[in-house]
Order: sequence, then structure tokens, then C-alpha cells
Amino acid sequence: MELKSKSIAVLCDYALLPERVGGMDYFFWEFDKKCKENGIEVDWFFPNTASHGNYTSMKIFDCNQDIEARFLQTDFEENEYDFVITHFLELCTPFFYKIRKKADFKVIAVDHNPRPLNGYSFKKKLLKRIKGVLFSKYITLFVGVSDYTKNEIIKDFGSHVANKTKVIYNGVLIDEILERKNRNSVHPKFLVASHLRESKGIQDLIDAVAMLPKNIKDEIKIDIYGDGPYRCELEYQVTNLGLKRCFDFKGSSSTLKSIYCDYDYLIHPSYEETFCYSVIEALAANTTVITTNEGGNVLKVISHLENGILFKAKDIMQLKFLIEEVWTGNLKINKLTRLEIEKNFSLKQMVNNYLYLIS
Repeated sequence: MELKSKSIAVLCDYALLPERVGGMDYFFWEFDKKCKENGIEVDWFFPNTASHGNYTSMKIFDCNQDIEARFLQTDFEENEYDFVITHFLELCTPFFYKIRKKADFKVIAVDHNPRPLNGYSFKKKLLKRIKGVLFSKYITLFVGVSDYTKNEIIKDFGSHVANKTKVIYNGVLIDEILERKNRNSVHPKFLVASHLRESKGIQDLIDAVAMLPKNIKDEIKIDIYGDGPYRCELEYQVTNLGLKRCFDFKGSSSTLKSIYCDYDYLIHPSYEETFCYSVIEALAANTTVITTNEGGNVLKVISHLENGILFKAKDIMQLKFLIEEVWTGNLKINKLTRLEIEKNFSLKQMVNNYLYLIS
């Protein structure tokens, strides 16, 4: 794809952490590389600078945690951007009005933000609808990372944004994800790979394991990869319920892509999700996923009992039952899922889709 010489700014409220390198980091690196190959100059605005991975080759502005304020200080006469792309910023706020008043460029706002399980309060719904009326006109294109997200954008800000809202799935580096070749012949191995916050529902998994028969609790082991503000609460819960032999908190890992294949099942009991990298990466490794209808299946890639297992978010009894059925061998999922992920969720496809927007 040949693109005319352009200049763009990418604003990302995404902390650059060497101990937490995920799918979006790989996207930023590859998108920057492809832009340069096509003569496109990219200014990146992050909360912080970084020296790990390919960040050293990118032109990064350290925003000191306030991306919007830093970008508004930009001299737009000196920096004539054709496009401004935002990731992880709140949509339809006065910020979009302010930047469009300073310069005439196209604004692409990408929505990665999850919605609460039971929806927003009436007051927040009303406020979002008002913001949609006032500020959506300053956004050229809305991008959702799933069909679910696209529908939520329209629901939040009004039907008038539907004709300028599209879907671009996030992508993963398929080639770096090792495949699981054989399922454990005795008892399955389980992992969790998640940011540790309350909305990920890991506390429900711990409660579900606590209700398992003693003979299963004596043997089952679930490794938890990830870190976050809820870790102390989860570790206390595990200790309080006498489950220290069942759970091993591994912390953040930069080698998850080569780890998924060592496990038979990924358990992801999330309440809210837009695009879940751990679910997609596990499926690419042919590791079966146990996740929620509401939280983890927004991409509609899992069909219950066909290529994965679904349960209702916060239904601890159902999760306990499913884990017990899997452990005893009464429930088995053997379908390989890598090809489907490779076809629909590759990093190359994601990068090309964003390049197409600025072509």
C-alpha cells in the first residue's frame, strides 16, 4: 500500500512499561515502522517515554501523565498534522473541540474502553448523549475494536454517529505464539492471564475453587500471570480461604506467547471487555478458553462447547461446576482454534487497516 507523504499525531493514554509488553505495544512498533516505510511522519504522545523494545526508534513526546494538556501546547503551525489518532482517551469531550479549533485536521478516535456489566447509570447515559450532541461533530471517524464496541459507541453518543463509526479488530503476532500440541492426559493445567483489577472477576474464580470437592482442591493448580491494583486483595482471599496450594501468582511476564501452549485451559472470568488479548492469544495457541458471555466473548469468537466454554459473569456456582466437569474429564473441548485467529486477528491485518484510514 503506497501512501502520500503525511504527518500524523498519535495520542495514547497507555503507560509504556517494560514489564508489561502486550499486544498494543507490538501494534505501536509495527505501525510506526510501516508509516516510516511509506514516508509518513508520526509524533507519538504517551504518558511517559520508554527505552524498551522498539520505542527507542519512535518520536515520543513525554506528556507527564497528561496527554491532552501536552498536546494542546503543540505549535500547530509548526506541526501541520493531516491526522490525529487517539487511543484510550475518553470520547466526545471538550478536548476534541479544542484541538479542532486550533487546527484543521482529521481526527480518528479509537475506543478501547470497557463498559460496566450492568451498563451506565441514567445520569451517565444522559451525560454521554449530551456530549455526543456537542462534541461528536469534531471527530471525523470513530473506531471500535469489536462489533460490541461499535454498537456501544452508537448507544452512548447517538444514532447520528453510526455512519462514521467502523470496526477494526486488534491483532496479535501469530508467529510468536507457540501452539499446544497435546492435551494433558491426566488432569488439565489452568492459567489466568490478566491485569489484576476487580472487573476481571478473578475473585469469583477463587470463590469457585473454594467450593470444589476436597480431592480436587488437593490437586488443582491455577497459575495467575499479571499484576495490578487488586493483587493484594486476591492474595489475601486465597490465603483466607486456605487455597495457597491451588493458586500461584506469577506476576507479569513478557514471555506469555510461549507459555500459553503449556496449559490446557485459560480461565477469564471478566465482567467487562472490549478486546481481550489473552483470550485471542490463548486461542492462537490452541489453548481452550473458559470465559464469560458478557466479559470475554464480545468478539463472538467462542461458541459454547464447540471451541470454548462460556458462563454467565459473576455466576460462581456455574464456574465451579464447569471447572469440576473439566477436571474430571466429563467435559472436553478439543477443537483447534489457531487458524481462525490467524485469519481474523493478525497484527499485519490490524496495521494495514489503520494505514488504510490515513491513505
